Amino acid sequence: MTLSRRLMILLLTGFSIFSILGAWFFQYGMGLAPCQMCYYQRYPHWWAAAFGILAFVLGNRILCYLAGLGALVTSLVGFYHSGIERKWWPGPASCTGGGQLDTSNLLSMDGGGIALCDEIPWDIFGITMANLNAIGSLVVAALWIWVAHQPEEGRKIF
Repeated sequence: MTLSRRLMILLLTGFSIFSILGAWFFQYGMGLAPCQMCYYQRYPHWWAAAFGILAFVLGNRILCYLAGLGALVTSLVGFYHSGIERKWWPGPASCTGGGQLDTSNLLSMDGGGIALCDEIPWDIFGITMANLNAIGSLVVAALWIWVAHQPEEGRKIF
């Protein structure tokens, strides 16, 4: 049994929506303030979700590619953030313990104070939220490309 193309589009769109909801849960429900890089990882999920919804409604392959590009961008930012957390490379001076914090966006950084990009506020078995986003979004980006290459179906919902 194979999943229909439209159902896959719906599931992949759901990944980005649930990623944003999960980030909000950790921010507002658990009081873990996001750092600047965490915000940068959210924006491409919004793009992927918006293009995914349009792809679901219109069935357009190009929209699937654009949603996949959003997933790929958030994955790349997640890998970059993961390296900053692990001290493999330096992060932006505005978001690390070694530099000056960017205080221009303090109103949106509620829920636990100011977070630094080079500190790990939460992990499970050594896997951080940035790691989960990097790997999960990379898989989802590949699936978006796969879905874009699937044959078009009729105009039925599923």
